[in-house]
Amino acid sequence: MEDYILRATAGEGQVRAFAATTKNLVERARQIHNTSPVATAALGRLLTAGAMMGAMMKGEKDILTLQIKGSGALGGIVVTADSSANVKGYVHEPMVILPPNDKGKLDVSGAIGPGFLSVIKDLGLKEPYSGQVALQTGEIAEDLTYYFAVSEQIPSSVGLGVLMNRDNTVRQAGGFIIQVMPFAEEKTIAYLEQELAKVSSVTAMLDQGMTPEDILDRLIGKLGLEITDRIPTAYHCGCSRERMSRALASIGKKDLKEIIAEGKPVEMSCQFCNSTYTFTPEEIKKILPRGRQ
Repeated sequence: MEDYILRATAGEGQVRAFAATTKNLVERARQIHNTSPVATAALGRLLTAGAMMGAMMKGEKDILTLQIKGSGALGGIVVTADSSANVKGYVHEPMVILPPNDKGKLDVSGAIGPGFLSVIKDLGLKEPYSGQVALQTGEIAEDLTYYFAVSEQIPSSVGLGVLMNRDNTVRQAGGFIIQVMPFAEEKTIAYLEQELAKVSSVTAMLDQGMTPEDILDRLIGKLGLEITDRIPTAYHCGCSRERMSRALASIGKKDLKEIIAEGKPVEMSCQFCNSTYTFTPEEIKKILPRGRQ
């Protein structure tokens, strides 16, 4: 199945919802970063959330960044997405191995530890919008639910999941975001709470063969589900030699001159896709006029 996100409404606009299947993009991230199972699960959950939250943005050039900084062995996670649901990310410590939690599942919370979740939206204004909350559980879905309630004042329910195969490849990945609009009636809210309480896990539904359409139908179908958009989503890094050249130029003229004097090539790697770009001293000389004084 291809990766995609559904955008939908229900209850005559009282509810808006997103649901996604992201197995391929999470597996792509695992391959790029050679992540351990628990690191794959943590990164995959945040990538899935980032893709759906990216799809919420309206401007073509809008960029979303999700950052988790924790005191656990993973160190932190960074994910960025655009409004076309292209997403990329990395974990600080990709090879972390931990025993299962008390439920026998991958211990994402333990790997992240206490810390903070930041959401940064660059909407092309003078300053990006930034919100930060303390991690509530480290399971990511609950932390994003808390973020929406506190920072954006939108009652929400976020479900995220990554299921691994025995060979450590990704078996299933996906998620949903259900949000209640300010004018929602009490009976609508009560119904949602009742249905969401029945959900065991996103990956259980996906592993039963359910599609994002099926998941939304189960959660909000009786409210009059209306799917408004289907958006392809993928792991995509837009790095290039030109961008790396600009990054190199930004370090300043003095440092560039020192690099040239050493006479050795410089390697620059992209954290998101592990692509490596090599610049010779001769190439750096051409960059030099663009360096800052």
